[in-house]
Amino acid sequence: MRRLPSLTALRTFECAARHAHFGRAAAELCVTDSAVSHQIRQLEEQLGTALFTREGRQVVPTSAARRLLQRLQQAFELSRSSDPR
Repeated sequence: MRRLPSLTALRTFECAARHAHFGRAAAELCVTDSAVSHQIRQLEEQLGTALFTREGRQVVPTSAARRLLQRLQQAFELSRSSDPR
């Protein structure tokens, strides 16, 4: 049975893919650029696919990343809309 990715890694991925930049994601999440890179690398290893192509300081989401981003954003929105507060 495959282990699910951590919520932290998925949240980090969502932020990095939305910004297409690890540094901006790090600033939003209040972590280091290195922490974002580490989370993304772990997620890529766990999923067995590249999620970004690196072009200097910019990162470009792959087609797999764009699909994952869309589904994650839907899931995060559902979880916010079902919040009883």
